[in-house]
Amino acid sequence: MQKITTFLWFDTQAEEAAELYTSLFDDSRIVSVQRNGEGGPGMPGSVLVVEFELAGQRYLALNGGPVHTFTEAVSLSVDCGSQEEVDTLWDRLTADGGEPGSCGWLKDKYGLSWQIVPRRLPELLADPDQEAAQRVMGAMLGMQKIQIKELEAAYAG
Repeated sequence: MQKITTFLWFDTQAEEAAELYTSLFDDSRIVSVQRNGEGGPGMPGSVLVVEFELAGQRYLALNGGPVHTFTEAVSLSVDCGSQEEVDTLWDRLTADGGEPGSCGWLKDKYGLSWQIVPRRLPELLADPDQEAAQRVMGAMLGMQKIQIKELEAAYAG
């Protein structure tokens, strides 16, 4: 069992969100759904907690009501091996009310922040040629969804 688990507070969409998230990543699944009983806190039979895994990592999602909402102070960062993966995740997570942000950040329709990061970005930023790395940083700062070809063009000068 994983010692530390990310716990996400939703209003009423925990199961819906878990279904979306598990559809996006390999090695993902809904593990269990805990429903409210007669003693509450919600309507009997309604979803209270969803346990799910994304790429093998466990998460818990609670339907806790509108008391707490997500902020950009916490985000899920996704290492993407290709532009195709970046594009697919970006499109799926911004669909139906999600919001693109800057520098590879976005909010999904539930308000959860994600960083969709092509693996090539940290590779280019860590290059010993600091002038090239700074050109990459400048290019990235002007993007919403990260474009690998544009990063590599900036690196090349």
